[in-house]
Amino acid sequence: MSELQAIRGMEDILPPVSAIWQHVEATIRGLLLDYGYQEVRVPVVERTELFKRSIGEVTDIVEKEMYTFEDRNGMSITLRPEATAGIVRACMEHGLLRNQRQKFFSTGPMFRYEKPQKGRYRQFHQFDVEALGYAGPDIDAELLILLARLWRLLGIRHVSLQINTLGTAESRQMYRADLATYFRNSFGQLDEDSRRRLDRNPLRILDSKNPDLQALIAGAPQLTQYLDGASEAHFNELRALLDDAGVAYAVNPRLVRGLDYYGRTVFEWVTDRLGSQGAVCAGGRYDGLVSHLGGESTPAIGFAIGLERLVELYSLAGVPAPHRTPDVYVVAVGDGATRLAFRVAEALRDGTPAFRVETNCGGGGFKAQMKRADRSGAVVAVILGEDEVASGTAVVKPLRAEVEQQKVAVAELATAIRPHLQGLPGWPPLA
Repeated sequence: MSELQAIRGMEDILPPVSAIWQHVEATIRGLLLDYGYQEVRVPVVERTELFKRSIGEVTDIVEKEMYTFEDRNGMSITLRPEATAGIVRACMEHGLLRNQRQKFFSTGPMFRYEKPQKGRYRQFHQFDVEALGYAGPDIDAELLILLARLWRLLGIRHVSLQINTLGTAESRQMYRADLATYFRNSFGQLDEDSRRRLDRNPLRILDSKNPDLQALIAGAPQLTQYLDGASEAHFNELRALLDDAGVAYAVNPRLVRGLDYYGRTVFEWVTDRLGSQGAVCAGGRYDGLVSHLGGESTPAIGFAIGLERLVELYSLAGVPAPHRTPDVYVVAVGDGATRLAFRVAEALRDGTPAFRVETNCGGGGFKAQMKRADRSGAVVAVILGEDEVASGTAVVKPLRAEVEQQKVAVAELATAIRPHLQGLPGWPPLA
């Protein structure tokens, strides 16, 4: 039997890297809650039709990358390649849109069958944020201001914002016709993917990463020349709000995003620190998606953050990796001491503020347990032996400072331990 291994493109996340993930996720979650966004959790598996209708059938995601299969009842189902469609479906199904405004976020794994490379995996993770029922550019600005704050909280500097507007469906239709004519006149220069996209959605050719097409793409008509007045006003107001908030950006007229449901505002936060995988966060408006899926017309905007790339960028920023270690390690030698150790540990965890306590498990002599206590990173060891059990005491031994150990009553342990923790994260000075 061959050795069992993870499926290609689906990575294990192990300590100490998992500690960075926890820190990044907690920072994002806390920020979103502070801005009034609420968490929703939607299924990892949806009907395939949902993604075909929302993302668009003439996309690499739907045509090449989705994990799609039939269940035992013959229904075509798909592991979600992105989260927006599922959140919109949930809002429609549970009546959360009519005459309502919602701010939601969700997080979890997504799945796309593509060539694995650094920062791009077949199972990847995202934070997805959606604001539904908001029509004005103020919500567009809030999301971008929120993201600018997130980079500051994480100490990430090397990201920049690119924005564009796609206008309305009507203005895009006129642009699309002229763009198709432009590319058709150079049909011989197009690669196979671009030729396939030409008739069904020529805007997708602008997304091509083929270096041989970049000069041709650079000479193509620009969507800004086709904007309707309302979309132009929306975009100008967004820019004014970002200017007023001090959020730097660049207008990128070639930014079209890869999903069919976008219109008006689109954006990407990009970096030059991750090689070819430069987009860390991307999103935009999808005012037509709800009606396209059968609901009432609902303005909406959202974004997704790729956590693999964000964790990598956080690590490259040189910010010290968070490492949560216990405050106290309880060493217990003897049966009576082992039983007492659990009562002592729980009492310390019940305190205000509570101590982080690791209790020795797995037996071992005094020296072996002290080595474990040292390796745990704990600041203090609480030592229990048969003598301590008999006298109702415990030994408090500092592990990170040249300070004498002391024997105290078990009831006074918290008072004896706390001075050794002053000045450490989460431990304010004693009053």
